[in-house]
Amino acid sequence: MGEEQQNQSGVIPRVKLGTQGLEVSMLGFGCMGLTGIYNYPVPEDVDISIIKQAFDIGITFFDTSDIYGPKSNELLVGKALKQLPRENVQLATEFDIVKSDPATGIAINGISEHVRASVEASLKRLDVDYIDLYYQHRVDTKTPIEDIVTAYCAMGELTKLVEEGKIKYIGLSGASPETIRRAHVVHPVSAIKMKWPLWTRDSEDEIIPLCRELGIGIVPYSLLGRGFFGGRTVAETVPGISFLTFHPRFQGENFDRNTKLYLQMEKLDKKYGCTPALLSLAWVLHQGDDVAPIPEGKRRNTRLAVREKLYKSSILKAKEILQFKMMKTGLANKIEEKGVMVESLMATERDAAESVASLERLKMRRKKLTKKLKRKIKDFQKLQALEAELTLEMNST
Repeated sequence: MGEEQQNQSGVIPRVKLGTQGLEVSMLGFGCMGLTGIYNYPVPEDVDISIIKQAFDIGITFFDTSDIYGPKSNELLVGKALKQLPRENVQLATEFDIVKSDPATGIAINGISEHVRASVEASLKRLDVDYIDLYYQHRVDTKTPIEDIVTAYCAMGELTKLVEEGKIKYIGLSGASPETIRRAHVVHPVSAIKMKWPLWTRDSEDEIIPLCRELGIGIVPYSLLGRGFFGGRTVAETVPGISFLTFHPRFQGENFDRNTKLYLQMEKLDKKYGCTPALLSLAWVLHQGDDVAPIPEGKRRNTRLAVREKLYKSSILKAKEILQFKMMKTGLANKIEEKGVMVESLMATERDAAESVASLERLKMRRKKLTKKLKRKIKDFQKLQALEAELTLEMNST
């Protein structure tokens, strides 16, 4: 897959994302989980050692965001980068999610006035002079995409930032085909960050072909289905602080359906002698030389396993690839609200937010009904007392 880069003890091929010159390691590293969104945080020095080990085996593409933590993830990555040669690292981060709450959902600010402040803040937290790949994390539906991306061109604030060398390439995350096309007309987009694991395949209908048509690189994430395919015991060991405890795919009939899908995967795992994580990684690496997945991990032996079995993709035969193409039903993520069953196969963090928000609304309604019932009971008790008083007066007369 092209030119190779060697980092001390490991060799991982390089791939080009987009047409503007961005080149990264074929395998990236998603840093989101390092600061505790899925599990309890570990000591900072352990997280830094994991990032350094990833670099040692040849990974040079590191992904973070200003909302992870929030803020603390960028601070952690920045400290780790201080121990690595900056010129050999491709750093990606994101802007525009200003609030993320399980009960209320996410708040987005995509106006151009917010962009410079976001860039400057990220540069300070990361303690770097420039950001290689800067994503709009989620599309701000209140702000036309042309207004946001124009800022990267001759008329906007981000153009100045590019000219100043603070940003090198543009990326989008969670964008629709229409948004991608409109943005790309204004300024070339180098990468689209999206869910594209083996079992969530709806992006293949429109987004993947569009990226290939426009020459945009693909950065897949959530390769383990938000942890569902991490192993048989994952759902039973999710910490109480994890947002996964509210995720629809870990609940009710969704869990049963997804478990059946996991068991299908397990047969192939046994056939090839690897874990679901490695099989998913092998599959996505097989999809082309414009793909750079960013799996997450907090275990050192996970990184060693990746190094040892990185080329598992070469053993996937045509029959299995065809079988995978047929597995497009995806993970179940049903959410029931007001008697209507809604099914989403995109399964982002917003699934959890919607589920929790629905639960919170039910709690609030229950609370209001309880108060109303208490008032009714008090009124009834007053009526009973009044009736007793009237009865007593009538008897006395």
